[in-house]
Order: sequence, then structure tokens, then C-alpha cells
Amino acid sequence: MMRHLFTFLVLCAFVVACTNKSKECVDAPNVSVQVELQTEDLREVIHTITDKQSLVDILGKHQVFRDQFLHRSEYPDDSTFINTLYQRFTNPYFDSLYFETQRVFGDLQALREEFEQAFTNLYYYYPEYPQPKIQFVITGLDGDLYLSDSLIIVGVDHYLGAGAKYRPRMYEYILRQYIPENIVPSVMLLYGIDTKVNATNMNDKTVLADMIAYGKSYYFAKQMLPCKADSILMNYSAGEIAGARKNQDLIWFRLVEDEVLYSTANIMKQRFLGERPKTVEVGPECPGRIAQWVGWQIVNSYMKNHPDVVLQDLMKNQDADKLFKESKYKATKR
Repeated sequence: MMRHLFTFLVLCAFVVACTNKSKECVDAPNVSVQVELQTEDLREVIHTITDKQSLVDILGKHQVFRDQFLHRSEYPDDSTFINTLYQRFTNPYFDSLYFETQRVFGDLQALREEFEQAFTNLYYYYPEYPQPKIQFVITGLDGDLYLSDSLIIVGVDHYLGAGAKYRPRMYEYILRQYIPENIVPSVMLLYGIDTKVNATNMNDKTVLADMIAYGKSYYFAKQMLPCKADSILMNYSAGEIAGARKNQDLIWFRLVEDEVLYSTANIMKQRFLGERPKTVEVGPECPGRIAQWVGWQIVNSYMKNHPDVVLQDLMKNQDADKLFKESKYKATKR
């Protein structure tokens, strides 16, 4: 009897977990061809540098990595640059960092597959978009991401997560986003905020315009990663997402009461859109960037009320005020 009860409880927990996950999923595009991206794992190459000449040779072959990711221009001369990197890459702690990336990411196959799924969805909507090469590197925590039309560089040692021995030096509320699950979402959010995809009216300086621009980028990223948790996309904890949903009527009241939406003041943008541990103007437990999250809810409401609008049309819409009014957004508890 106890065994059957245990089995029943496990099944119930499984069903609840699946149901909760499905609530956060959106419809994935019906793609017929899977994208295969060109990727390059440079971890071993960097880890096995034996002398300064081999370092020079590697950097000569990977000039974007050298100039953009390792910030060559910030060093006074080539000698200082090479000596600094050589000391870092041959330091015993660098071995530990390398093996940590092996422990967390293995052969990078799972990360490659997530990238390929996201880009498969991206090319469904934007088949003309250039297909980038992706490089995975370790730098001793010098850089996290670099993006161009032709190349994405991921510093995987930045994303080892809470159990790692070495982590970037930054505030905890920012550091928590540097986890393996956040790499591909971060890239898709950067694609989604780029003005090549996300059209904006540069003359509209209101908080609302920024809210809608951010909201469109989150909506975009969600379409590329249809079952990625909202908490991951927002870099919130699960509790913060639940709290925002539960209290969005109170959040909306504060935005209206403080006349935030149509303000153009930088202080308003810092308080409600900026990276902060808490939005204390709303409440002591309200997470930072809360107006970005509200912007996402407005965009979700707009798309729900306009089923004929496709993603590309949404991203081309520059009229934030009109989009907001046509969204019929109601800040109700969930």
C-alpha cells in the first residue's frame, strides 16, 4: 500500500512539474530544416599554451578574439599585452579553471544543440539573417560575450554557476545571471534588442518607449527559446517572477502614481529600468528592472489581442505609445 502511495505521489509531482513548465512555453515555429552552426572550441588551445610565441600565433589566427574580447587596445603596447596574458594563461589557477569548464560543460554538445535550436527558430522568422560562427573560449574571467553578424564568442568560464571555485567579481544580484542556462538566452536577448531587428523611435525618450523596446526583446527571445523559463530570460529568481506576477497590479499602480510612463528623466529610468538589486520605490522585495518586465507583459498582451500580427511586424513597430494603448494591458494578479 505504501509503495503504491509513493508511486502515486511521484507521478503527481511529475505531472505538476510538467504542467508548470508547459505554462511557460509558447508555440514553437514549425521548422522543417535544422540549422547546423559552425562552432570552434578554443579551450584546449588556450589551456595548452607553452610559450609566448605560441600565444602570439594563436592570437594572430583569432584577431577578433584578441582585439575585441581580450581588449588589446587597453594595453599600452604589444609586449605588455602578451606578457600579461602569458602570465595569466600559464598560472596554475588557470588549470583549475579549465577543468571546471570541462566539469560543467563537458564537450559543449548540449550548449551547441541549444544554440542550433535557437538559430533554427531565428532563421524561420529571419531567413536573411547572417549565420554566425561560434567560438567557445576561456580567458581567466576576462570576458563573457561578444557578438557581431559573423561571430559570437562565449567566455564559458564566466558561466560556471554558483558552485564554481572561480567566479567573476561583481555584485551578487548581477553574478547570479552567469549560469550555464543563461548563455543562449543572453545571446538571443542581445539579438532582440539590436536595432537591426528591434525598430525604435529614437526621438521618443520616454520610459514607456524603453519599456516597450525591452518588452519586444524579451518577447523575441522567448520565440527563439519557446520553453525557456521566464525567470531565466529576466535574470530573476523563480520567487521574484512569482512575486511580480502576483503583485503586478501594485507594480502598475506605482508606475502610474509616480508618473513614470511618460517621464523622460534619467533618474526615473535608473529607478525602474536600470540594473539594481531591488526597485525599492515599488517595495522592499520588488526586483530591479521591474519596468522592463512590465514592458514584456504589455507586449504579451498586445500580441494576444492581435493574433494577426507576426513577430517581424511586432519588431518593426516603432510607435510605443500606440502599441501600449492597443495592448489593452490590464495589470491583474496571477
